[in-house]
Amino acid sequence: MSKSTPIETFPSHETLGREWIVEARGCEAQALRDLPTLRGLFRRIIEELGLNEVQPSTWHVFPGSGGITGMSLLAESHLTCHTFPEHGTICLNLFCCRPRPRWDFEGGLAEELGAEEVHVRTLARRYVPSAAEVTTP
Repeated sequence: MSKSTPIETFPSHETLGREWIVEARGCEAQALRDLPTLRGLFRRIIEELGLNEVQPSTWHVFPGSGGITGMSLLAESHLTCHTFPEHGTICLNLFCCRPRPRWDFEGGLAEELGAEEVHVRTLARRYVPSAAEVTTP
């Protein structure tokens, strides 16, 4: 079962970016410990959304049966993940400072990691103050 939380909206002239906060459960533990699998997932998201890495992704592999933390710095902002193989869970965060279509997190994570349940929260990021926030001297 997958579910998405509706996007928070602002008037289009105030909104420039989107942030997706994703939790996927029921993933294959081995996939969550496998660096090539996670690199492939990042590459797929970046390519399918037409994003641009400003430098190669950085990864930390925890010892033993621990998970992996990854981060990609993008011209558009960032993509991060942390895996919890012992719980079959991955947490992802994708922030794009310019409008982008929503990636198919449910389908992609099921395909790449065997995710059985995917929750996506989408935030609209407002960069300009609202009229109530503007003060005059």
